Amino acid sequence: MSGFIEQFYYGNIEPQARGISTNKTMAKELGVLNDAEEYLTSKLSGEEKKKFLNFVNATSVVNGETALDSFIVGFRLGAAFTLDTFVSNDTPFTNLLKEDI
Repeated sequence: MSGFIEQFYYGNIEPQARGISTNKTMAKELGVLNDAEEYLTSKLSGEEKKKFLNFVNATSVVNGETALDSFIVGFRLGAAFTLDTFVSNDTPFTNLLKEDI
């Protein structure tokens, strides 16, 4: 079996392939958003419809960029924990019972 990084590289690990079936609150709110967008899109016309759709699209872009930023920051935090755990032996006190590992 290949390592994690190789599997990730070849697309065999998809961290975003997730559903919301067990999160009833999120599923409900997504339904509310979808219904509202469909309703407003059908009721608006001309410049108002264009402005609303621009708002919806801009919101999607901002949410996507925010999710990307959170992913990057979280990944870096996890990497920092790993680095500190496995590479650094720095501690505030000296171990008097045995040599540092």
